[in-house]
This record gives sequence, C-alpha cells and structure tokens, in this order.
Amino acid sequence: MSVAESISNRIKHMPKGKPFAGAVFAHAGSRASVDKALSRMVLSGSLERVARGVYMRPKQSEYTGKKVRANPIAVVQAVAKARGETIQVHGVEAARRMGLSTQMQILPTYYTSGSTREIKIGNAVVRLRHASRQRLQQAGTKVGIALTALLYLGKEGLTEQAKNRIASSLSAEEFNKLIACKMPEWMRSALASYVKEHACQNRTSN
Repeated sequence: MSVAESISNRIKHMPKGKPFAGAVFAHAGSRASVDKALSRMVLSGSLERVARGVYMRPKQSEYTGKKVRANPIAVVQAVAKARGETIQVHGVEAARRMGLSTQMQILPTYYTSGSTREIKIGNAVVRLRHASRQRLQQAGTKVGIALTALLYLGKEGLTEQAKNRIASSLSAEEFNKLIACKMPEWMRSALASYVKEHACQNRTSN
C-alpha cells in the first residue's frame, strides 16, 4: 500500500470538522511523501488546510449548507498534541469563566509548555505564550482554570468575594486537587483561611 493510500484510508474514518496535525502520519512514510499526499488531498477537496501543518475533513453546516470553520481551540489542541505540549487557558479567560471579570481577550491567548508563537487560522490568530509548569498544572480541567485565575488575580486582587466564588465553584474533590497544586505562599494561605472559616461556620451551624 502506498503512503497516499495509507493516509487516505485512515482519514476516511476521521470525523468531519475535527482538526488534526499532519504529524500524526509521520509513521506512514518520509515527511516529503506525507506532505505530498496531504497536499494532493487538499487540492482534490477531500481535505482542508486550516493552519500550517493542520488539516481537517471538510464539513458542511446542516443549517446553512456552508463550510464549517475550524474551531480555533481545537486547532491549538491538535498542534499541542502533535508537539507533546501542555496548554492552559490564559489568566484573563480563566477569570472571565470564573465570573470574576468581564474582560475579553483581544487576541485569544493560551499558556503553553512550548515556545511563544502565533498560529494563523484562516483570518484569525491565536497566540501561544510560554509559561512555567506552575501555571500549567491541572491543564484542561476546572481546577486548572481556578488555579490560573488565582495566579492572574494576584495577591492584591484576591478579594474575599473572589476567593469565595472560586472555592464555591469547585466540588470538594476539585478543591482538594487545587490545594495539592504547587502555588505561592500567599495563595496557599488564602485557601487555608477559606477552609478554616467554613469549618468554623459548619461547627456553629451544628
């Protein structure tokens, strides 16, 4: 079976509209032969190139009949997976998701264990910003979002209201996972005080 046939057969079983990195076919042959096969599929219309090195099977909207655009987050995740990187939502977005801010990112940005760079997705641009391991803990989970939001707020921005909102949005298991993360002493003290305060309230109510 040729490189092109091997790749084509596998792609037929991939869901339409879901981005993937061309690097997933590295085992199928040389980089030049893989790139050539993917380029031919793009020209034939059976594949769509949505970003550098990222493709997807075209998908049409059942409502409008138009091509569905690639989800930028899914593209970033595909790139990160192919490179073995960890990605995490940026602090601005984390704080917004936690209901602590209405601020929106002008340029969608994510933290990454890889290098700082920009990915062009059609007319859109997504920025990946290198971050420390501390900011990447529990990536892709609600715990990770809470941790990133706390680090973004900082010691001065962590009000009682913000602390209570973040803590109350997590389950007991998630809160324990958050406490188990590596974090600055000011953050650990703030979370410990929340635990202490609620322990006292529970004893009083009982």
